This record gives sequence, structure tokens and C-alpha cells, in this order.
Amino acid sequence: MRPAPGAGTRKANRKMILPPDPSSGFDWSSHNTYSVNPLHRHSEQRADGALVQRHLADPRRRLMMLFGDRVLVKSGRLDFEGSAANALFQETETQIFLGLDLEGRPWFAGEFKNEPELEPGETLVDLRSLARDALVGADGYGPVAQARATLFWHQRHRFCGVCGAPTVSIAAGYQRNCTGCGTQHFPRTDPVVIMLIQDGEDRVLLGRTPRFEAGMYTCLAGFMEPGETVEDAVRREVKEESGIDVGAVRYHASQPWPFPANLMLGCYGEAISTDIKVDKAEMDDCAWFSRDDVKAMLQTTEVGKLHCPPKLAVARHLIEVWAALK
Repeated sequence: MRPAPGAGTRKANRKMILPPDPSSGFDWSSHNTYSVNPLHRHSEQRADGALVQRHLADPRRRLMMLFGDRVLVKSGRLDFEGSAANALFQETETQIFLGLDLEGRPWFAGEFKNEPELEPGETLVDLRSLARDALVGADGYGPVAQARATLFWHQRHRFCGVCGAPTVSIAAGYQRNCTGCGTQHFPRTDPVVIMLIQDGEDRVLLGRTPRFEAGMYTCLAGFMEPGETVEDAVRREVKEESGIDVGAVRYHASQPWPFPANLMLGCYGEAISTDIKVDKAEMDDCAWFSRDDVKAMLQTTEVGKLHCPPKLAVARHLIEVWAALK
């Protein structure tokens, strides 16, 4: 089913079929896993230590607990309440305020320093399995992505990058201050461009890396660099990985990606050359796939057969939207 690579370089002269522009008002990002967060973060309250402590003492508070990239789950829930949960939450080393839910209940997250002893029915589930297997309700993925990214930042910023002195957490977990030179440190998000490159109306560029399971092809992707636009990052990454030149680029949708703290910027791009030259240092393969090829790939998840990434990934969303346009 894998088509032969196109030959040569050509000037773009065929229409590129795209989904409606995001400015039309439709929120494409809301269809992505980890993208919908029903909590109101109330960032303006974080500096009010007394208010945050009142939220923490609220008997209605909801508690989320993580250990690395795994979150505590019981009976399909990852937010806990009650005395048992309170006692377990006290074992967490770093605690952050996530926000208030629609009922006005405060949500907090904490990370265990050591792996906790679990009660019957409790499990620690990695965030990929949590989403892939739909172990909790859809409104839980945004808050857990927020928690994972912020707690990971705390792990990596216990000491000042300027002078090396210890830092302390303030502002409900959204700032760390250096105890030596006083430098203020804030959580970071690493932007990643992920793109589906089209050759005319009926075929797209997909690739695979050595770490992928056998048969899986997906959109190309890469980290943005300082001083780079989204469009130029798309063009650079595609050129580096596949040798393909890209002209027009359009942003489509984004997705928080808590592995550990990325923001995926999903784009469509137009190929202005077709001769693939794979960078074997980064990619196993890149190839052009027709719309019929892609539709068939979307229908299987069997390892070893040609297939697309799972539904939890924004790459899947980009591919599905394109495949349905015609």
C-alpha cells in the first residue's frame, strides 16, 4: 500500500484542501485529549497566601496525587476527598493549586517523593494509558496535564540556574524564588510544531522514528527554536527530516502534551517539492500516502500493519480531519 516517493522539485500549483480557518469560530483544539480543562485557574488568587490556605482547608476540596508521570486513580476518578485522601495528600512533597471547578470546589495537586503504598482499588496509572484506555472522564485530562507539567517543573528547578542556591515555592506553586540571589523562576512550556504536509489535494507526508511500534506512521514534528516563528519551525523541521520544501503553512489546533510539559502546535503545510531525502539520524522512513491509503490506516491499530497514531495524539486529529475533507 505504501506509494512510491514523488520525483523532483516542482512549484506549488495545485489547490491545498484545508479545514475551515480557526478564525471561523470553531474550536478545533477542544477535540484534543488534555486540551479541555473545566477548572478556572484563578491565577489572580495565587499571590494571596491566606486565600489559598482557605481553599486548602475547604472540606469540599478535591485532591489529585501524582508520582512522576503516574497519577493515582480509584473507581474511575483521579480527584479525591475525605479524611483518607487528606492523610495521603500530606505525604506529597510539592503541592499546587489548580483552580476552582464549576461547583466552586478548590482543586489541588501534589507529588509524592516516594512511591506510596496503595489501598485496594487504587492504582498509579501513567498519563498515556489514562487517556488511551479512557480510564477517567473527559474533564479529567486537562487538569492532570496542568498538574503534571507544573509538578515536573518543580522537580527540575529546586536550585537556582543563576547562582545555584536552593529555591522555594510560592504563589500557590506557580513561582519559585531563589534564596540566594532572589531570582524569580516561573513554569515553562516547550512549544512543538507538528504538521501534516500536503502534496496537492490527495496525498500527505507521514514518517516514523525508530521508537515507534512496527507499522505506525504519523505527522512530522519538532521543537521550536528561539527567535523562530511557527511557520518557519514547520518548514525547517520538515526540510531537516524529509528533505521536502514547504511553502504555505497554516495553524490548525493546539494540544497540551504532558510528556512532560509541551504544547503541540498542529499545522497544515503545502509541499513545494516532492523528492524525499530521509534524515536517518532522526527518522526511519518518510513517505507520501494517498487519501485512500490514509483512510485504510485509520481503520486499523494492529502492530505490524500500516496504521496511524492513537486518538490521544493531536497528530491523529490532524490526519482524521484531512482524510474526511473529500
